Formats: sequence, C-alpha cells, structure tokens
Amino acid sequence: MTIQFKHIFRTAVICGALGLTACDKFLEERPSKTSALEVKTASQLESLLNSHNSFITETNRSAAISTDDYGILAEMYAVTPTPFNMAVVQFATWDWQYLPDDNRELFWTNEYKKIFTANMVLNLLETVSGTPEQKASLAADAHLIRAYSYFQLVNTYALPYNDATKNEPDVPIKLSTSFDEPMARAPIGKVYQQIESDLVEALKTNVVLVQNGRPRHWRASKTGAKAFAARYHLTRGNYAEALKFAQGALDEYSTMMDYNTDMRYGRAQTLTINAGTPEAKTVTLQYPYTHDNQSDQTDLMGWKETLYLRVLGIDSWWFIPSKALLDLYDKDHDLRYRYHIVEGYSYDRGMIKPAYDYPGYICFFKDRMLNGPTVAEMLLIKAECLARTGKPGDAMAAVNQLRAKRMEPGAWVNLSATSDDDAIAKVLQERRREMPFAQRWFDIRRYNNNNYPNDDVSLTREFYPYNSAAVQKDQPKIMYSLPKGSRRFAAPLPRTEIIASNGAIIQNTY
Repeated sequence: MTIQFKHIFRTAVICGALGLTACDKFLEERPSKTSALEVKTASQLESLLNSHNSFITETNRSAAISTDDYGILAEMYAVTPTPFNMAVVQFATWDWQYLPDDNRELFWTNEYKKIFTANMVLNLLETVSGTPEQKASLAADAHLIRAYSYFQLVNTYALPYNDATKNEPDVPIKLSTSFDEPMARAPIGKVYQQIESDLVEALKTNVVLVQNGRPRHWRASKTGAKAFAARYHLTRGNYAEALKFAQGALDEYSTMMDYNTDMRYGRAQTLTINAGTPEAKTVTLQYPYTHDNQSDQTDLMGWKETLYLRVLGIDSWWFIPSKALLDLYDKDHDLRYRYHIVEGYSYDRGMIKPAYDYPGYICFFKDRMLNGPTVAEMLLIKAECLARTGKPGDAMAAVNQLRAKRMEPGAWVNLSATSDDDAIAKVLQERRREMPFAQRWFDIRRYNNNNYPNDDVSLTREFYPYNSAAVQKDQPKIMYSLPKGSRRFAAPLPRTEIIASNGAIIQNTY
C-alpha cells in the first residue's frame, strides 16, 4: 500500500505523546530510521489514543454523495459548476471508470492509518509498562478502532455480504505493523469474521462511558462497544442480537438532545445576491449554533447523546439535501428541519450572481456530519428490530420516544402503525430523517441485501454526460441508475494502491 507505515508510526506516536504543535513541526521533516520515538509505557499509548482528531473523521465520499439523500441537480449545475468538482459528479452518478484515478479520495488511506495505529497498540501492549486494567482498556480501544474501520471499509469497497458474495474480494486484512504482511484482498466473509472477532474483544471492556460527569465518547467504553455491536448486527440482519445490544446500550446511557430546549440558532450570515442588477438584494442565512465548530470543537465534543464519536466529512463543504429528503420532513413542526436545513445555503457556496436558491444540511460546521453511534440510533435500531419481528406497537413506542425530542409538542409527534409493513416503513423513514447522508449508503446496501422486498431501493439521477475532465452540459441530460444487485455498490479502489501493491491488490469488476 502507499501508506508509509514507518512514517505513520513516528507521526502517530509523536503526535499523541507530544501534542499537535510538536506534530506540526515534525511533519515538515523527512522520516529517518533512527528518529522514531521508543514507546515504553502504557501512558504513551493512552496519549496516542486520546488524540481524537486522528480517529473521528471519515472522508467517505461514497457515503456522503452516492445516495438519494444527496441532491446534485442538473439545473443547479447549469447555473454555475463552481461548487462541484469532478469527483462530486462522479460519486453522485456511481462512476467506476474515472474514480480510481481520483487522487483526492483519502478514505482508504485514512482508515488504514487508524488500523495501523490500532495494530501498533496491540503489538506493543506486552512490552510496555502499565497496570493490567490500563492494558485491558487499551486493548479494547484498539480492537474497537480496528473493527469500526474494517466495517466502514467493507461497506464501501466490497459487495454486500451474503452466501453468494462471501468469497468475493474485500479489503486487505492487516493485523500487525509489519511491512511484509500480505497485501492481497481477503474474501468478504473473512473480513467480517475479523470484524466480529475484534468486536468480541472490544465488548470485554469494563470502561464506563460517563467519566467525571460527562461522556468520554472519543474512546471505547462498554456502552460504545455495545452500540457498535448493535449497528453491526443490524447490518447482518441479526435482529435479535441487534436489539439486545441496542437495549443494552440504552440501559447504560439514554441521555438525549432535546431540540426544543437544547438547539438554537448560532450566528447569522449576511450576503448580497445579484449585485449590480435590478434583482440585487441582501439575504440572511441562519445557522445552528453547532456551525461554529471549524476550529473550536466544544459543541461537537459536548453533543450529549454520542456513544462513540465519528463524523462524516465532505470536502465540498456542502451536504446538498435532495428534494426527496427534504420532502420527508414536517417542515412546520420538525425541529431537525428548522435547525439543520439552512435555507439559501447555496449563496454561501458562491451561487450569488446569478443567484440560485437551494438549502444545505448543516450538522457541525459545513463539513461534519455526526456518523458514530448515538442514543438516537439505538432507539431507531430498537424500533426497526421490533418492527421486523412482528411488534409494531412496541416499534412505534421507540420511534415516538425519539420524535418527542426532535419535534415541537403536539399531536403530530406520535406515529402509529396499522401493520408490520407500515411499522417498518415508518421506522425507516424516521431513520432517514434522523441520520441523512451518514448512514444512508450503508442502509441502502443492507435493504437490498435482505429478504424483505418492500424496503428495496433503486437509485436514479438525471444529469449531464461527462468524461474524465469535464461535464458536457451542452449535451442532453441522461439518466444514471444504480439498481439493486449492481456490482457498483462496491466503490472502485484507488489505482495508486493497486499500482503500489505490484498487482497484489486487484480492482473491483463491474
């Protein structure tokens, strides 16, 4: 792989042990064989894992852009292509021909950096000093990091797991810091075995989520491990296990953000659109208070329903909600729409002359969507498992517990279901409202991979044709599609990794 493991080792240890200032200075230097920091204590490994910025961000453009939550529109592009690079267009239309050469796709590399760090911690535990309790905590942390990253990778670069695909190529399994470890892609079934093995080890932790009066969600805890286990088993269709772990996490921690009292607007932004024309006017955009998190992550770290902190990033700084997603919200009463949907956000992205009015979805700043397990997700997993196992009334009770914290009080809060199918449909709609972009790609994959046809999703998008260099917006629009069963549900691997492996890593076939 193109990951320079020796440099990563030095970078990870020095950044964790010495802090960000020392790290910035260090990164300007070329690595040498003699300058690695020797790790002798468990406390040094603790410092490494406490560097949360090394782990929380996922730059997964398949997840951010490739679903029906994302709304790149041909008419929007015709006004000005400025906010959209070619990769956005390619991910939005499920390209496989040109994306392997997109050198801005860092998801593969970044997740393997996290895996390398986890492997380093596990490999060093026997040699460093520290208490058994401290080492057990570090081991659980490393296993959860590794399980989580492999889960994200397998649900991006491999086909959905079933009996027909279990021997298809997945991603390379790296369990050490050795540069001689095989680089070939392992079968999907084997990678899932590794995820489950790591998850079993992570679940052994005795570390509690709440410490010194607040959730320590950037590190592994009993509750965080159970929450990820609930997500894992839901993806596998193991509804009894998913329900067990979701309820287990909720029994330990169930504090939620109440949008009626905990959310508010933050700063306003004033812009002039259509300047110098008769249509010129001043507009004001209202952002939620969480928007003020570009450099100060206080609000992100203080989001009190987070169980294991991860955020989905987007380099365009614009999560564009599709019209289908926008239509799912009760615009009069749903506070998620009020605070997360920023009307006129297209103006912030430069679409001011000629003006084009379209909203953006803002969670934390412009580029961070909460992606790790939360209390809200546990309620939704609980509700879905109950709905899929013939308990529609109990499923609606769980959904309504969430809705009470997200909507203005009134008769519209509580949903009811007339059948199992109705309950499933309403739970999945609520899940999409609560977790747009962040979980939709993984959800569509699992919906199309189960034995319940009513939740199948086929994706379509009308847009202009394009080549490797440019969108041909002078040509008639065409219809792009991603039907159930398409091999393009496995994203293309970066060609740089294939070349660097000397052919050991093979590309997906389409």
